[in-house]
Amino acid sequence: MEETFIFIIEMLGTVAFAISGIRLAAAKRFDWFGAYVVGLITAIGGGTLRDVLLDINVFWMDNWSYMAVTGLSLAAVIIFQRALVGGMRTLFIFDAIGLALFVVVGIQKTLMAGYPMWVAVVMGIITGSFGGVTRDILINEEPLFFRKDIYATACLAGGIAYWLISLAGMPELVPQISCAIVVIGLRVLAVRYNWSLPILKVDKKSLPENAEK
Repeated sequence: MEETFIFIIEMLGTVAFAISGIRLAAAKRFDWFGAYVVGLITAIGGGTLRDVLLDINVFWMDNWSYMAVTGLSLAAVIIFQRALVGGMRTLFIFDAIGLALFVVVGIQKTLMAGYPMWVAVVMGIITGSFGGVTRDILINEEPLFFRKDIYATACLAGGIAYWLISLAGMPELVPQISCAIVVIGLRVLAVRYNWSLPILKVDKKSLPENAEK
């Protein structure tokens, strides 16, 4: 039952992240195959790294559905292009949903593999964000993960919420839903109110190359 639930969440997250990746590829004027590759990498990148680190079977190698769902996502973007490629709001919605769902999946799979909760939180962050990092590198964009945006921080907050609610002995569905709400909520609020982390500022005169001059 639990594995079925995780599979459903993964499928929903795959659709959301694949569409966000394909949407960006379309903005860069990639061809259909290029857009498919970007969408697929966005959807499976984080989970692949997670499974390699956990030393378990890489999830998409056991089931062709992830590649098929990415293909269907590409078809949806082609058919409903006006609605799905209309603006940054569409991209943000799918990216936020995919991020939240994959953080939950990353935590669940890590716990099922027998690792402690702090490792599960780290793997939740990796699962949610690494696909987007790879996507941005492929399309020659500065990854959201490394910008001042509340992105990885939202994943961390969702993971901590999952952890705390689990300690309270709540039914398993409660921390999962709470984690997703925290991630999506922080992303929405950060964009709405322009929240960001402080930028690391360094005096250029203190840099080694300038000190030698």
